[in-house]
Amino acid sequence: MADDLSRLCVHTITTRPWSVEEAVDQYAAAGIKGITVWRQWLEGRDANEVGERIRSAGLTMVSLCRGGFFPASDLTARRAAIDDNLRAIDEAAAIGAPLIVLVCGASPDVPLSEARKQIQAGIEAVLPYAAANGVKLAIEPLHPMYADSRSAINTLKQANDMCMAIGSSLIGVTVDVYHLWWDPDLAFEIARCGANGLLFSFHICDWLTPTADLLNGRGLMGEGCIPIPQIRGWVEDAGYSGFNEVEIFSDRHWARDQHEFIHDIINAYQEHS
Repeated sequence: MADDLSRLCVHTITTRPWSVEEAVDQYAAAGIKGITVWRQWLEGRDANEVGERIRSAGLTMVSLCRGGFFPASDLTARRAAIDDNLRAIDEAAAIGAPLIVLVCGASPDVPLSEARKQIQAGIEAVLPYAAANGVKLAIEPLHPMYADSRSAINTLKQANDMCMAIGSSLIGVTVDVYHLWWDPDLAFEIARCGANGLLFSFHICDWLTPTADLLNGRGLMGEGCIPIPQIRGWVEDAGYSGFNEVEIFSDRHWARDQHEFIHDIINAYQEHS
């Protein structure tokens, strides 16, 4: 699916060797229109100044990654997670991000059913502060291989169900093809997501075979087996018209010249997304 760059967003984690300043300048120079900033890239910086630099470069601030990680076996840790999410909301408001993506968390010593209750309780605890700051929250279901320590929300159905249970216009879903492409109910749940106004963001990359590293072994669009154009079609049929966000964790690509990598991202986006 050939495309211009008007809806292309790149995450700062995708070009990990670059500082946020380098990423802003190089994305804008390449014609990329959107940026999602990971919180690590704000460390030691004034978030207001970073937001101004992004806007001055002509980029759209798409979202801040990431909040979440709510479950824990002890109350002190759960309260610390709430506090960290409140700080993330402050950062999002300062940088001008309308959305925080939630990697909801899990812990191997917390049963999944209990972890999901803790996730919902954590989101509900921070929602009033998000509302006061004009920031929305998106639950990102993660592949089941991460159910032990990264997220107890592993299917789009679970994310949809939790959003409906919370019942706030501020809570929605991030659809990431890397985590969801395998799901036989994906088309139905994307349509459901759209019908309920829950489809807040869309992330793309590819699944390599063999995968050298399940976290940091993702591929450029077209390098693997994910039917990205088909899934994008489902997302757009569901009413989504926002940015297509390139989020690639890759030791292989991080080791490359990042200027060449950005060129390849643009080509892959135009040819395989």
